[in-house]
Amino acid sequence: MDNYVPIPINDSPNSYQEALKLWMDDVKAANEFVGVIHKLWFDKTIELILYRRQLLDRSATSILHKHSYAQNIIKKPLVVQDSLLLASAMLELDVAPARIDMGRLNSEWREERENYNSDPKAFIAAKLAHIISVKPRSDHYQDVILYGFGRIGRILAREMVNQAGNGSQLRLRAIVTRTNNPEDIRKRASLFRKDSVHGPFEGIAIEDVDNKLFYINGHMVHMLAASNPEDIDYEAYGIKNALLIDNTGVVRDRASLSHHLNAKGVSRILLTAPGKGDIPNIVYGVNQDTCNLNADEEQIFSAASCTTNAVVPVIAVIERELEIVRGHIETIHSYTNDQNLLDNYHKKTRRGRSAPLNMVITETGAATAAVKAIPSLRGKLTANSVRVPTPNVSLAILSLNISRDIDKQGVNEIMRQASLKGTLIEQIRYSTASELVSTDVIGDSCACVFDSAATLVSDDKRNIVLYVWYDNEFGYSSQVLRLAKHLGQVKSYRYY
Repeated sequence: MDNYVPIPINDSPNSYQEALKLWMDDVKAANEFVGVIHKLWFDKTIELILYRRQLLDRSATSILHKHSYAQNIIKKPLVVQDSLLLASAMLELDVAPARIDMGRLNSEWREERENYNSDPKAFIAAKLAHIISVKPRSDHYQDVILYGFGRIGRILAREMVNQAGNGSQLRLRAIVTRTNNPEDIRKRASLFRKDSVHGPFEGIAIEDVDNKLFYINGHMVHMLAASNPEDIDYEAYGIKNALLIDNTGVVRDRASLSHHLNAKGVSRILLTAPGKGDIPNIVYGVNQDTCNLNADEEQIFSAASCTTNAVVPVIAVIERELEIVRGHIETIHSYTNDQNLLDNYHKKTRRGRSAPLNMVITETGAATAAVKAIPSLRGKLTANSVRVPTPNVSLAILSLNISRDIDKQGVNEIMRQASLKGTLIEQIRYSTASELVSTDVIGDSCACVFDSAATLVSDDKRNIVLYVWYDNEFGYSSQVLRLAKHLGQVKSYRYY
């Protein structure tokens, strides 16, 4: 996404051989760091990230690239040797299961290490004192059922397994589709292993068609079939108090979704689409604390839409810092399975025209959903969408009138700080790249990527135009899983 700088800032080599040696030293340290990352994850359920970028199952060169990216954002040196030193010290301490930002620790170590006599173990003991020798934040795991196995369902399954560790948080237990005959199971398994957009699954996924099971990196997942949501007795498969994630998109109202609750073993429902009526629409990072986690009072939740998850975090920051007077959201959205490959009848206006050949104007509920998450915006926003011939990654263009003067640098600094500190650091990634295009965002786990190079501000300093990219499949699925952990109350400690 951003240009890679293979050496620390202000440490330029004097010769070809010196430059090569610096690179080799970095790669060796990064490879050693990879081993420590896996030990921390599988032995202690400690997940290391670097300013919201995943480090688990990433190559040494990928990890070096992430350090370079972080340097560009925090504007300070960040070297992999320090990350290795601190992670190794973490292995020696009794740190509870947690998600820990090595970017923050690395930056603080560089500034404060003299206060700890350059002793990484003493530094880590002080910084993580609140999560050392304490009980885990959660003492249970959450069974999960995927109802539907399309684009979002398969990404959810991939990421749930990748994030499972020793199984102490979310456990994928079953996948429900309309049919589960041997040929269908084989086809669904093949679609899981190979994806034209997101690439091959980096793991082991084997189907057992005789027993209707799918083994994914050691996780035994039941492949079930049902015509009606209430037809399955999940408890018969050892599944209890499960969170069922309905990613079919078929029904969105409370009455229809409530049928899932009549199936034995289901305690809550999470819809991967905007919920209708009084169903709580949650954008994780913005309004998840409005969830009533008392199952007797609320059992159905919506993760809203991909576009809503992308724009609401940015709008929330601008509303808080600059106060929005009015605005318009225009989304340039990749085509979806809802559209036709070739011209044919469609119940929605314009969507019947060939998706790979046309730009198609269509409606979006992003403005309405934004108001649900941020009530102060009521009556201030409009929104529309244009579907375009790309298979993944979308772009939201936010044109906002604000209540106080600001320039481009000021707007960008507000968003940069929001990406580094506060409650939206998992949702907003800040990009400094001047050459960013849509394919660069594929696989990004943040809800959105703020394109700082594209920001526009009017001469009167009261109208700003912001460009926000988002992987409408992977980024959205990552948001769904964050909300799922919240609903299941299985989140680990955090150090961001």
